[in-house]
Amino acid sequence: MTQIQVSFDEETLREVLLGDRGAEVLLEKVMNQVLQAEMTEHLGAKPGEQTDDRRGYRNGSYERQLTTRVGQLTLEVPRDREGTFRTELFERYQHAQKSLRVEKALVTALMQMVIQGVSTRRVKKITTELCGREFSRQTVSNLTERLDEQVEAWAERSLGEYPFLLADAMQLKVRRQGAVRSTTAMIVVGISEEGYREILGFKIALRETGESWKELFESLKERGLQGVDLAVSDAHEGLETALRTCFPGCIWNRCQAHFQRNVLDKTPSDCHDQMKAFLDRVLEAESQQEALERFEEEADTLREEAPDAVETLQDGLFDATAVLALPEKYHRWLRTTNMLERLIQEVRRREKVIRIFPSKDSAWRLVGALLAEKHEEWSTSRRYLKTDEFYEWLDGQSEPEAKDIHSESTNHTLQPA
Repeated sequence: MTQIQVSFDEETLREVLLGDRGAEVLLEKVMNQVLQAEMTEHLGAKPGEQTDDRRGYRNGSYERQLTTRVGQLTLEVPRDREGTFRTELFERYQHAQKSLRVEKALVTALMQMVIQGVSTRRVKKITTELCGREFSRQTVSNLTERLDEQVEAWAERSLGEYPFLLADAMQLKVRRQGAVRSTTAMIVVGISEEGYREILGFKIALRETGESWKELFESLKERGLQGVDLAVSDAHEGLETALRTCFPGCIWNRCQAHFQRNVLDKTPSDCHDQMKAFLDRVLEAESQQEALERFEEEADTLREEAPDAVETLQDGLFDATAVLALPEKYHRWLRTTNMLERLIQEVRRREKVIRIFPSKDSAWRLVGALLAEKHEEWSTSRRYLKTDEFYEWLDGQSEPEAKDIHSESTNHTLQPA
């Protein structure tokens, strides 16, 4: 980056020298000016400047709270119209902060293992390998208290409008009631009006049930979640019911990746390849009508060899192609929960160090820290989707048509070919 000159007005200098937030104000001012300088370098032009080398235009900014050693800063992060700007300012700082937060979660989980009877020698070996040092019990207690506050603050933050929602769950091993039991971590990701991905919330539950999903969705709504037009998930009955109950009128799209696995699981091995090709042709249709026509054209050739698979495909095809009601550019990104599956794999890669969590609180702490880390990464990356065409499409739907689109996805079974 080119050299940056930071300037201060008289009011800022007075606040730095005489106010209670001198260091915070100083750092906040410097970082905001650095952000603007980065945007100028990215676009090749200052605000309002017309040059032959200009590569785009500014598009306002958004506030971001950043907690530092000197206090909490309010930064104005600039945006460009194409959504290609990505600041380098946070990366080193965030890397250190993320590492520290996840280290705290790992350490507290590992130290609780000592209380549960795991060898102290083994725990010390793991903490030394992970963090390069050992930790006293008092240090762990202090870390736990501060980490819980940070994760809770992130998990309880206010939300807004998110037109697209993705939900899925992962299983953890947690020691409960004297035995190791399977426990569920339920995760919800949203795509905002501006097209950015955010991890909206999570819940550690004893089992994945419709009631536990409903509790999670209701808690998100209490924090301000609204404007959900499309939800994507697998066909877990409780999850589907909770989505329809908590977000009436939204389109529910059954994840096509899960759907394909469901169909292929019921397909005999000798026609597995044929069914896979058939599924690809049907699901790659550009509209639900086209998907139905492709199904009817070829279903009879497989019905005798794989009747259960064809029936499963027939029963779920409408819900698995609900996303095709949207403009074509959104089909690729919203037809599956693969993006959320990759997030879960990243959490899995990190939590396997623990293997068995000593308590439900320990699982909440580590999973929460890992999700908060990923959320911060997404919030400073480029836009995941451009939502302008979606809102133009939504505005173009008359009220009766919009209601029909949403209500049809509630309960529909394709007629036999």
